[in-house]
Amino acid sequence: MFGKNNLETRSFFDELKNFEKNVFFDFGHPLLNRIAESFVRAAGIGAVQALSKEAYFTAVEGCDGDTKSGLSSEASAPKKGKTLPGLRGETNQKSVEALIKRTGKETLQWGMVAGVYSGLTYGLKEARGVHDWKNSALAGAITGGALALTLDNNSHEQMVQCVITGAAISTAANLLAGIF
Repeated sequence: MFGKNNLETRSFFDELKNFEKNVFFDFGHPLLNRIAESFVRAAGIGAVQALSKEAYFTAVEGCDGDTKSGLSSEASAPKKGKTLPGLRGETNQKSVEALIKRTGKETLQWGMVAGVYSGLTYGLKEARGVHDWKNSALAGAITGGALALTLDNNSHEQMVQCVITGAAISTAANLLAGIF
């Protein structure tokens, strides 16, 4: 009766195929729509990444004393600064709070990076009338600087490194987009 557009008859794979065509938000302006969609999509990826990273470190720490795991003591020991200090050896409430805090921070970082980058590339394309490597380099540099501001213990050197890395990755992605 409703055809292929009825959500009840559409498969998961149909949804994935049409993921790029769907519009999540309509704020009345393409720039705002693009920023919001990029933020939400990347924030989801950031949440999954943060949770999977913590699951990995929890599993590795569980194997720390296990010689049957096949991991050397260096490989099985979690690196300092990579795990959440509140997640182990304390109450479950503190553990969950630390996990939520870390996941929230990474979710916002990923979303912010995607939203800023997407908005800048769109805005520069509209302002200059062309989408080229220069737009990508500038958007990547600004986004790298914004990301550096969210990192713990940021320094001048770290800021410069993030700006250069953002510009380089963004420019390379733009230049390689035509090849692959």
